[in-house]
Amino acid sequence: MAKNAAVYRPYITYLTLLLIMFILALLFRREAEPVSEEFILGGFIEPEIIESNIPDFASMLDVQEKKDTFFSYLQPYVDAVNQRIMSQRQQLLNLRNKTQQGVTLNRNEMAFLSELRVDYELEEERLNTRNLINRLLKRADIIPSSLALAQAANESAWGTSRFATQGKNFFGQWCYSQGCGIIPNQRPSGASYEVRSFDSVLDSVESYIMNLNTFPSYQHLRDIRLELREEGQPIDGITLSEGLDSYSQRGDEYIEELQSMIHSNNLLELDTINREG
Repeated sequence: MAKNAAVYRPYITYLTLLLIMFILALLFRREAEPVSEEFILGGFIEPEIIESNIPDFASMLDVQEKKDTFFSYLQPYVDAVNQRIMSQRQQLLNLRNKTQQGVTLNRNEMAFLSELRVDYELEEERLNTRNLINRLLKRADIIPSSLALAQAANESAWGTSRFATQGKNFFGQWCYSQGCGIIPNQRPSGASYEVRSFDSVLDSVESYIMNLNTFPSYQHLRDIRLELREEGQPIDGITLSEGLDSYSQRGDEYIEELQSMIHSNNLLELDTINREG
């Protein structure tokens, strides 16, 4: 028995060393490349919101009741999307700090950036990691509640338009493939656009905010917002509305109308999700 033990001892020692090396390798990998659950999940927190039926705004004869109900109904959707974006921003700011300190980003962090690069339509631009983060920080930012609610009220006639009631589209967003939405009654002859239909109100709000955050026509809005960030100022609907000159053919008249709606309905009080953490 002693002789047999001596024969197997080198093998046992070898296997023990392999096990130790394997454990050390795992520990080193975990130390060198920490895995964040948020990055695995795509870098954002899904909004916790239960979709509810659109109220019958047309049946509300009391004007103040209609307005209060409209704002109370839509604001949770706007807040949910903005909270998701602020979660993305916080991670982007953390990654910017790491790159400024000369730290190489790990696999999950780079995957997070790649996902946002597609979401915010920057995949065609040739950018190094640091420039990509800065470009994303300009696009991945909130649209204040005051502006979103004023536009929703304006574009949907306080939730009574058929685009809102039938297509859950509160922001007058267009689409260009047949059957993608609702054909306007007064669409010009030869035009092919439709007013887009959505599966949910949340989808409509997400699409509206992403449109402002990515479409070239709203570069001015994003420039204004970035300047406010750099100056440490809150993001408010009145200031950002100045960048919506391309949203409507009415131009400045449309902006003035939105600003009047924001002021007359005290909507600036709702702009709470606006400062960097």
